[in-house]
Amino acid sequence: MQYDAIVIGAGYAGLAAGLALQKAGKNILLLEARNRCGGRILTEYFSDQEYTDLGGQWIGPAHERMYQLAAEFGIDTFHTYDSGKSTLLLNNKLKQYKGLIPPLPLFALLSLDRALRKINKLAKTIDLEHPYQSNCAAKWDAMSLQDWMNSQMKSETARKMFAVAAEAIFATDASNISFLHALFYIKSNTNFDFLMNVNKGAQQDRIKGGAQSICIKMAAALGNAIHYEKVVTHIQQDEEGVTVSGDGFSYTAAHCIVAVPPAVSTEINFTPAVPETQWELMKASFMGTVVKCYAVYPSPFWRKQFKNGLVAAPDELTSVVFDNSPFNGSKGILMGFSLAEKAKQLMQHDEASRKEIVKAGFIKMFGPEAANIEYYTDKSFTEEPFTKGCYAGMFPPGVITQLQTSLATPFQRIHWAGTETSTQFNGYMEGAVRSGERAAREIL
Repeated sequence: MQYDAIVIGAGYAGLAAGLALQKAGKNILLLEARNRCGGRILTEYFSDQEYTDLGGQWIGPAHERMYQLAAEFGIDTFHTYDSGKSTLLLNNKLKQYKGLIPPLPLFALLSLDRALRKINKLAKTIDLEHPYQSNCAAKWDAMSLQDWMNSQMKSETARKMFAVAAEAIFATDASNISFLHALFYIKSNTNFDFLMNVNKGAQQDRIKGGAQSICIKMAAALGNAIHYEKVVTHIQQDEEGVTVSGDGFSYTAAHCIVAVPPAVSTEINFTPAVPETQWELMKASFMGTVVKCYAVYPSPFWRKQFKNGLVAAPDELTSVVFDNSPFNGSKGILMGFSLAEKAKQLMQHDEASRKEIVKAGFIKMFGPEAANIEYYTDKSFTEEPFTKGCYAGMFPPGVITQLQTSLATPFQRIHWAGTETSTQFNGYMEGAVRSGERAAREIL
């Protein structure tokens, strides 16, 4: 039986592509390596009502497709809790503050503010379709985000705070990432403030029942078209069509959409080979490193202290913390991000030790009540062979301008999807959905 299209990967990109093709009357097959849908989105229930989002979880203004999908499948969203003051834990001192910028010494504050304004201004100049054609592309691609930070901020405190924000946004050390790619990512997601903010920002809303609940409904709508535990190892194409195969299976189709991270798709054998520049670009894309650490409490006790649960703590292994409690506050859930090098450090410990490390940090931030953890869990996608990390693929310096190609350029009958291939909201669920729908349009 020949299909109109085979989609590889049942994350948001693959599911969106599959649904778009199915709605257009195409006969499709969706192959997923895991035994579940969602990819980098994973909701785990620890009781009938309560859950933790171990992967992606937030949507914000202008994430139009995500809100539309939620509405289409009858799933509500709710505002991330941000009433009250945020907390800064710096040099073992606690400070409470309102707004985006924490209370720093004047020189550090001015330095940080100037750097934020400047990076937004530079990001505006990026050509999202062809970042390598942007003015100053060669100069910016030759340096890392860290190089730029060092050149812009004389204040060490300002650099420290900027680094916390950068790690929270990119999930990798600022020295690993091309400054050109950082600017592309910032513009793709509106601006730096949008990436950092809860209210009117990328962290504004959460999905009731967990971020995977929409994926599960999308997968149900696709019905028998999804086959799980199918690890694709070969994709062969000629004038006639595409043959997609793996251990014990082989299917043919007119077209194929590869909707997995570039770092994962390079483990597939392509015949004929993917054009060299595009292959090099895929190979150069590396995944961020992040651990989401969850502590569940009987109630969100910090709210009584007029704290919103948001913490910036540059020196802690969990350097950014959010209130991730259920919409009705029936439990208190703190979620700490351990990012980049700190994530690698944390994952060297066993789970019991990780819990103690995270708990000690939370006690510093929220006081002795933070010791009463009912349930602890954490998740790193770095160990998962079909993801290799989170949130998304990043580029090191020197690659984008050297290769001058795009992850999204179709290769004969093969089309590419995944949040990394999106020019809009790259790195987010919204980017993933848009990329899947774009790949489907290319086929249609």
